[in-house]
Amino acid sequence: MNRLDGKVALISGAARGIGAETALQMVRAGARVAIGDVLDERGRQTVRALEAEVGAGTAIYCHLDVTSPNAWDAAIAVCVQKFGGLDILVNNAGVFIGRDVEQASLADWQRLCAVNLTGVFLGTKQAMPALRERARNSPHGSAIVNLASIAGLVGSPLDPLYSMTKGGVTTFTKSVALEFARKGYRIRVNSIHPGVIETDMGAQTFAARAERLGTNDVDAARQQSLASHPIGRLGTAADIAKGIVFLASDDAGFMTGTGLIVDGGYTAQ
Repeated sequence: MNRLDGKVALISGAARGIGAETALQMVRAGARVAIGDVLDERGRQTVRALEAEVGAGTAIYCHLDVTSPNAWDAAIAVCVQKFGGLDILVNNAGVFIGRDVEQASLADWQRLCAVNLTGVFLGTKQAMPALRERARNSPHGSAIVNLASIAGLVGSPLDPLYSMTKGGVTTFTKSVALEFARKGYRIRVNSIHPGVIETDMGAQTFAARAERLGTNDVDAARQQSLASHPIGRLGTAADIAKGIVFLASDDAGFMTGTGLIVDGGYTAQ
């Protein structure tokens, strides 16, 4: 189940967190993976860790500034040269500012847009030719998985600007899935919507919540966030990575233009 044997994946923002865990789960499932990030040393460490577990030649690192078309082109070219093509794109890179509308500056908004929206647009656009080429000889085509959020599905009192960007990712996913289907490109496009996850970005949300409460008590903010997840715990990077592997695999071959919610029941309330 959920095997990726023979597949090649490019994951943005994969030096740490959900991206790094996704790379691990993908190589365990038989894929070869390109780690894209701006954190060069951390990215190379991630590659070394992957190779230590599954063997040399399964992972490479590419410096990838997701706001740059040239950087995307270079990373995709490395995938084609080293691994022979590209089957899977995971638009994972994202930033969280943690400021509300009154606090946020135009520069804050522009940074959010550059990574969370422009990065997804450019990754999709620049990778499309390589994905389309590999899709021709694949039973279920190629796949794009976009990292959205529950903040792109329901309102958030903490991060309205982040929500705005993730709402854009949600509807972009649906629209581009329909475009590629209409054109016969055989590229499935889906999104995944995490709840609060125990990562560096998750820790940022606890700090932002504590600031809103006026206490700076991060532990209390974490407990408040935990209480909003009916399943009784916060998510882990592996919870999300396994969902991404499923969406990227042929097991999800009849899924496109949809979102997989992995949130411990948060949005069911």
